[in-house]
Amino acid sequence: MNLKSPTEEDYLGIYSIIFWTLTLIGLVKYANIAIKADDNGEGGTFALYSLLCRHLNIGILPSRQINISSSIDSIPYRDVETHGWLAKFFKRSIIARRLLLFIAMLGTCMLIGDGILTPAISVLSAMNGLQSPFPSVTKKLVEGLSAVVLILMFLMQKFGTSRVSFLFSPIMGAWTLTTPLVGIYSFIHYYPSIFKALSPHYIIRFYLKNGKSGWLYLAGTVLCITGSEAMFADIGHFNGRSIQVAFIFTIYPSLVLTYAGQTAYLIKNPNDHSDGFYKFIPTSVYWPMFIIATLAAIVASQSLISATFSVIKQSVVLDYFPRVKIVHTSNNKEGEVYSPEVNYFLMVLCVAVILIFGSGQDIGNAFGVVVSLVMLITTILLTLVMIMIWRTPPALVALYFFVFFALEGVYVSAVFTKFTEGGWIPFAISVILAFIMFCWFYGRQRKMDYELTHKITFDRLEELLADHGVQRAPGLCFFYTNIQDGITPVLGHYIKNMKSLHQVTIFTSLRYLLVPKVAPHERIVVKKSKLEGVYRCVIQYGYADAGNIEGDDLVAQVIDSLTLHIQNYSLNLSSDSQEIEKEILSLEEARRYGVVYLRGKTRFHTDKSHGWFDKIMLGFYEFLHSNCRSALPPLGVPLQQRIEIGMLYEA
Repeated sequence: MNLKSPTEEDYLGIYSIIFWTLTLIGLVKYANIAIKADDNGEGGTFALYSLLCRHLNIGILPSRQINISSSIDSIPYRDVETHGWLAKFFKRSIIARRLLLFIAMLGTCMLIGDGILTPAISVLSAMNGLQSPFPSVTKKLVEGLSAVVLILMFLMQKFGTSRVSFLFSPIMGAWTLTTPLVGIYSFIHYYPSIFKALSPHYIIRFYLKNGKSGWLYLAGTVLCITGSEAMFADIGHFNGRSIQVAFIFTIYPSLVLTYAGQTAYLIKNPNDHSDGFYKFIPTSVYWPMFIIATLAAIVASQSLISATFSVIKQSVVLDYFPRVKIVHTSNNKEGEVYSPEVNYFLMVLCVAVILIFGSGQDIGNAFGVVVSLVMLITTILLTLVMIMIWRTPPALVALYFFVFFALEGVYVSAVFTKFTEGGWIPFAISVILAFIMFCWFYGRQRKMDYELTHKITFDRLEELLADHGVQRAPGLCFFYTNIQDGITPVLGHYIKNMKSLHQVTIFTSLRYLLVPKVAPHERIVVKKSKLEGVYRCVIQYGYADAGNIEGDDLVAQVIDSLTLHIQNYSLNLSSDSQEIEKEILSLEEARRYGVVYLRGKTRFHTDKSHGWFDKIMLGFYEFLHSNCRSALPPLGVPLQQRIEIGMLYEA
């Protein structure tokens, strides 16, 4: 096909491709299938991976989200034996589990790349509308104005989706109403019989006529489905049902009518295809449509930015991404989050993409690579969910997989021909992000293996305290540990070298629960051990809790909870009342003597015996670890009461 002079038959074939792509991928796959595969209200590729790990215990790292619960016991996994041969295969094969993790990481990195490219191409395309009525407006001016709009948009992110969403509805309402009206006017005026192109035979005729050039043209038509993955990933910011209804009854028909109007205009004006949107708009409504298009581009950008925040949050919770600050901007929606570091990272890269790769064609090529690959990855993960969790009949799974894998595979093959024309941009971004994620994952896996191998049990602690050289120092100590079924190896390192442990030591863990707020009476869970003066404590937080127990208040609440627990525990064992009173008095006495908060600060030690791979991966992990957010919030503890215990882990 000669793209410089497409014919009427070419345009009908292209519209048929767009219609069936929107129908199959947008309407069937995302709006009616993928939207149901949420993980605790979260969507996106990493949510699908999390869903598989949570149900089948096929993750590689023990997830921080999986390990937490509303009680002091861990959540049991479902029996993998009930999920068929494929689940057993993943359970047995570490290679398969690593491949699954790699696919999920790739999808996450591509979606983050989408979060960089979508704002850039959306705003730049909208601002290009200034050049048609004002030919004197230069390309550089359009790029500069686009950059200003993007910067303002990113600066608004800290207010949260809920606080700015009151603007979204009228903007998107205006967009989904006006563009199809213009489309209806256009196809009535230019080509009333446009809907004959809904017949798939126009697609067949298009490819029989154009062959390879028609296949290459798919690299451009894939852009019609951009935003589908963001719609899925944004479930946490809205909800699945509202997104489904909005797409089926407003977005989908609006797109079908708008593309019909554009196609009808281009059939009569075949040489205007380089700027088909603004040129098909009647002159009398040009400026209102320009304003609406610009505002709608900002809203579309917002959806990808929100989706990026969501997938980063999922990755951090699963411990596959360096810890960044996650702010919950809603008291009602756990998935509505904002990350300052990620926000400014996206802002810098978005502006850089516009200013460096100002050509909308290059950005569009890069965009096509991201969109098609993420869709293909979602198809693969969703197929696994259907087989192993939903237990969908094999015939339906096969129908789903072969239809969408073939369709999206053809799109992927076409967009890869644009690799040197801008398609390399998302790959460069994704490779950097994937390297960061893999280094973090590798370091966390090695650290977790070491801690689980060298963890201190209460029986081992009893042996350590039986050493006559170990003294019980006066005072109260909160010793933080992130191991649920034991105590961090830092404890053994501390006792062996310091030869002491505080008279009252409370091994404390923090848990993040998937509820907005934890009730005050459920905030602190305590447990008495068989060792004198040694207790276990879990402090539980909901996603909307703002760390509202701090310092002295934390100590008071823990002591009160321990007092009540000791009384109830001793009554059940019919203990001597004097012993109960003595234990409670020892708590108060330790508190009056002084409170300290101990935590470990660990790093890997490598020497000449380690290979270059370990040295590079663990070295970069240590760099990330030393520059990311702490896993332990400060809890308002005075600096003079904090003690960090350094320990080298043997790599």
